[in-house]
Amino acid sequence: MADTLRRLVNTSAYNVLQEKLEAWYNDYHLKSCDQNLNRCCELVELTSKVQGQLFTILSLTAKEGGQYAGVDTLKSRFLPWLGSSLFITSSGVTTDTSLNLIQESMEKEKKIRALSDSHEQEMQKVETQLSAARLQLDTIKQELADADLELNDTKNRSATTLLASEEEILQLKADLRASRDQTDMYKRKLDVLDDFERQIRMLKDEVSYLTAEKSLLQDRITRSRSSSPLPRHSRSPSPLPFLRSDSPTRAQLTNSSRHSRLVTRFTDIYANERLDTQNLLSRYIDNLEMVQRIIFISTVESFHAAKMAFRQFKLRVRKTLSPTHIGQASLDDTVLDYIVRNLDLYDVQSSVNDVIRAMNVNPKISFPPEIDFIMISSFIREMCRLAFAMQTLEPPLDLAFTTDGELYSESKYRRSYDSEFTAPLVAYHVWPALMEGDNVIVKGEAFTKRGALWSPRRSRSRSCSPNCSRGSSPSRALASTSRSSSPSRLSPSRL
Repeated sequence: MADTLRRLVNTSAYNVLQEKLEAWYNDYHLKSCDQNLNRCCELVELTSKVQGQLFTILSLTAKEGGQYAGVDTLKSRFLPWLGSSLFITSSGVTTDTSLNLIQESMEKEKKIRALSDSHEQEMQKVETQLSAARLQLDTIKQELADADLELNDTKNRSATTLLASEEEILQLKADLRASRDQTDMYKRKLDVLDDFERQIRMLKDEVSYLTAEKSLLQDRITRSRSSSPLPRHSRSPSPLPFLRSDSPTRAQLTNSSRHSRLVTRFTDIYANERLDTQNLLSRYIDNLEMVQRIIFISTVESFHAAKMAFRQFKLRVRKTLSPTHIGQASLDDTVLDYIVRNLDLYDVQSSVNDVIRAMNVNPKISFPPEIDFIMISSFIREMCRLAFAMQTLEPPLDLAFTTDGELYSESKYRRSYDSEFTAPLVAYHVWPALMEGDNVIVKGEAFTKRGALWSPRRSRSRSCSPNCSRGSSPSRALASTSRSSSPSRLSPSRL
């Protein structure tokens, strides 16, 4: 018995039976009726074989127990099980029921066959679609390979074209440099030509003036000879002042036009450049009063520097022209005429530097230490040029004398938009008035406020000590200290 049981355990018949049963369950709907019956018969045969081995083990076990061993167990368990297995199933099933079951089984087999056929058809359709998709995929792969080859070919052609384009770009750059050099040369020639044309126009004007003067003198001489029998030396007036009075220089002839042009330019600077400079300074200084003070003081300093430069330039020209001066015009008229013709010789950058140095030590204004007054140098340069040109007029134009706390004058100023219109005194000036002698040509702008001059004034110094002002060197700090201790650069004497 032990050997038979061991063989049954080693063969793992129940494991095989379970695996076949699970496989049949998974593939039941995919197989035909015959295939399912064959599978069921196979399982029944396998079960019968296992049952045969079990009955063999049962017989051997009963024999080992003797003649009467195991009788109670067989009576109580085996025989009742045999009776229930053989007779219970057949006792409840009639002939009609059996026929109905057979008919239902046949219908189920037909349905299974129909389902199997439809499944096979669907599988064929899927296989057909799969083959078509594979063909399409192969076509796409071939097109992709062709596109890759075409892309490589395009890259090669592009690389070649790029090399050619780089060579063309280098050649074009060389041509551009040559064209720029040629343009600069033409510009220089054009400037020279413009200078020649200007000189020619000036000479033509002088010739026309001299021709007109000559004809006028001839007419006067003719009339004087015909009207007076006195000899020539008996005429009382001297011919030299007569000639000087009737032959004005170019500066005298263009005085009125230059006057109107310079006054218009002064107004334009107030309306445009001043506002641009105010917007620029407002980015770094949040105090509008300080911004307007800086612009006003830079304007006043520009006029002062331009007047000093004009005096020095006039002295140099006078010293140069005095040894060779001839003609009917006076030396002063000749000097002024030369300055008018050569305003471009004015060294405006030197005046700009003087203005910036003066503003750095001015105690009335302050500026952030990381910023320099050079940022408004363009505005200062325009004011210096304008002020220098105004000194060539007869009489010259100048700025009105100003001081904080002066009595407000309606003839010289107009109040700023944020002023107190009932205040009688000027707190500070926004823009200076333009004067011609004692006459106001262009009004300035002033800020008026009651009690402004008696309110505690906050410090205007650029730093706590002159020696550390704006990170300057010791020599500059010493110079700043000495200049700050001197009277204010806005004193009326300089105007």
